[in-house]
Amino acid sequence: MPPPDRTPASRRRRRVVFTALVVAVAAGTLSGCTDPGGNATASGRGAIALLLPDANTARYETFDRPLFEARVRELGESDVLYANADQDAGTQQQQAESALAAGAGVLVLDPVDANAAVSIVTAANAKGVPVISYDRLIAGGDLAYYVSFDNEKVGELQATALVEGMREAGRGDGILMVNGSPTDNNATLFSRGARSVLDDSGLQILAEYDTPDWSPDKAQNWVAGEIAQYGGDIAGVYAANDATAGGAVAALKAAGVDPFPIVTGQDAELAALQRIITGDQYMTVYKAIRPQAELAAEVAVALLHGEEVTAPMDTNGVPTTLLDPVAVTVDDIMSTVVADGFWRVEDICTPRYADACAAAGIG
Repeated sequence: MPPPDRTPASRRRRRVVFTALVVAVAAGTLSGCTDPGGNATASGRGAIALLLPDANTARYETFDRPLFEARVRELGESDVLYANADQDAGTQQQQAESALAAGAGVLVLDPVDANAAVSIVTAANAKGVPVISYDRLIAGGDLAYYVSFDNEKVGELQATALVEGMREAGRGDGILMVNGSPTDNNATLFSRGARSVLDDSGLQILAEYDTPDWSPDKAQNWVAGEIAQYGGDIAGVYAANDATAGGAVAALKAAGVDPFPIVTGQDAELAALQRIITGDQYMTVYKAIRPQAELAAEVAVALLHGEEVTAPMDTNGVPTTLLDPVAVTVDDIMSTVVADGFWRVEDICTPRYADACAAAGIG
């Protein structure tokens, strides 16, 4: 429950209540107001800063940023100070400092490093600037809101699909776990959810790796080393997202591993969907980014106007909305990402993939 409002009635802020939003998809550097170096150049309050963590994850530039900015404009605001830290916590710290110096009234922060980002929250709090933790939970500080997906469920969906795919293929029981970045709290939750399924599955985890920076190259190099050790014993690869899945697939294909292992992913990236159609990746997890980005924008605008926002509290007392992720295999592409307008058939089924799309009934 939020603390009592003791301000005079004439100055009392209007309260905006955001209920827990569940999205079910049926099976059926600062830019705009920045210099080239990513430092804020705008001044005056009334701006919202959107600070995203990396370019390895395609969704951020393709979906999160434009959807967030569009919703802010729809709500009558125009100043969004944007920055992408390119997976560098120090850079993100500088970008946040620049945004605060430029007069940002709200920070929407997706942290590179959940622990390091606490200092950003502390600095913002000292200036009376609310912070929304976006997609990844910041490890501390006085957060105004947290919006993400049910990240343990993401891991459960990935692991469940991996187990089912491996059993159906009958290719053995050895798996590699390619987890996400050790500085990303979400990666811990993905792994925890996956382990809750895998530990009772009877499958054998041959080796496990926390991928620094969610780097596809580092994932590829690690998987290549494990192939040299385990070879044909690798029947499945738990990859925590589509970028690391791409690295794993590249290593498996370069080594000529046959039969090809079952590989998971996450984020419904275009390249991942095309790998799924060709059989190089078994599944991904679709997260409906539009409602996430738009809700973050709505909360940010409300906070900018001095309105109080409330939602169900998480265990740390932070108002929180967690959205529902959806598992996607080749059988679900049309009824999920295409039906929802996330990707179009023509995006997926380029000439290179036309035959595979036809064979999969996508079109």
